[in-house]
Amino acid sequence: MHKPLGLVYGLTTHALFAAGVGAMARGLYLGMQVGDPGRAGPAGLLLDAALVLQFPLLHSWLLTPRGRSLLARLAPRAHGRTLGSTLFAAAAAVQLLLTFGLWSPSGVVWWRPEGALLHAFELAYGIGWLLLLKAMADAGLGLQTGSLGWTALWRGESPRYGGLPTGGLFRFCRQPIYLAFALILWSAPVWSPDRLALTLVWSLYCVLGPLHKERRYLALFGAEFERYRARVPYFLPLWPRGRTGLGRKALPG
Repeated sequence: MHKPLGLVYGLTTHALFAAGVGAMARGLYLGMQVGDPGRAGPAGLLLDAALVLQFPLLHSWLLTPRGRSLLARLAPRAHGRTLGSTLFAAAAAVQLLLTFGLWSPSGVVWWRPEGALLHAFELAYGIGWLLLLKAMADAGLGLQTGSLGWTALWRGESPRYGGLPTGGLFRFCRQPIYLAFALILWSAPVWSPDRLALTLVWSLYCVLGPLHKERRYLALFGAEFERYRARVPYFLPLWPRGRTGLGRKALPG
C-alpha cells in the first residue's frame, strides 16, 4: 500500500504548495488588498496580526524535534518519518493559504506605480521569484517542495537527503532562500499599511529565522559547516572568495 499512499500525500502536498504560492504571489502583488473587507475594524486587525505571526512562529516550531514529531502523526505511524519533508511542505503551504486567504484588507492603498515604473517593479518582483526558485533548487528542490518524502515512500526506501548546500547561490551567501523571499516581499508594486506590516514582520523573520537553521547545521555538519560559515557571509551576498573546498555530507534520513 505504500505506493498509493505516497501518491496521495504527494498530489495533496503539491496541490497545496501551488495554491499557497499562487495566493502569496497574488496577495503581495495587489498590496494585500484581497480577502474579506467585511472584517475591517478591530476584529480584522487582530486576525491579520495573528496571520502575520503564525507563519514565522509555527514554521520555526515545526522544525524542532517536537514539531517534527507532531507532523509525523499526520501520517501512518510506519511512514511518518519518511514523509517528514512532505508533511512540512504541506504545512507551510497551508500556512500561506491561511495568511492570504483569510486576510482582512484595510482598503487603504498608499501608492500604486504606473507605466514604466510599474514594469520596473514587476521585473524586480519576477526576478525575486526566479531567485527563490534557483535557491530552492540549489538547496534541493525535492526537499523544499516535499517531493523527497513521498517519492521515497513510493520507492519503498528511506529519503536520500543531500549534503550541506554550498554551490549555486549558496556560494554568495548562506541564506539565499530567505534573501530571495525578502526581495519578493519588498519588490511587489502596491504599497498599503497591510503590506508594510506583513513585509516588516516577515523580513525580520528572514534575517533571524535562519539562525535556528544554522544551529542545526552546525550540529549535523560540525567542522564542515564551520569552514563554510567562515568563508561565506550570512545574509548579504558577496562574491565568493575562491573555492570552498567542501565535500558533501549526507543529511540523516
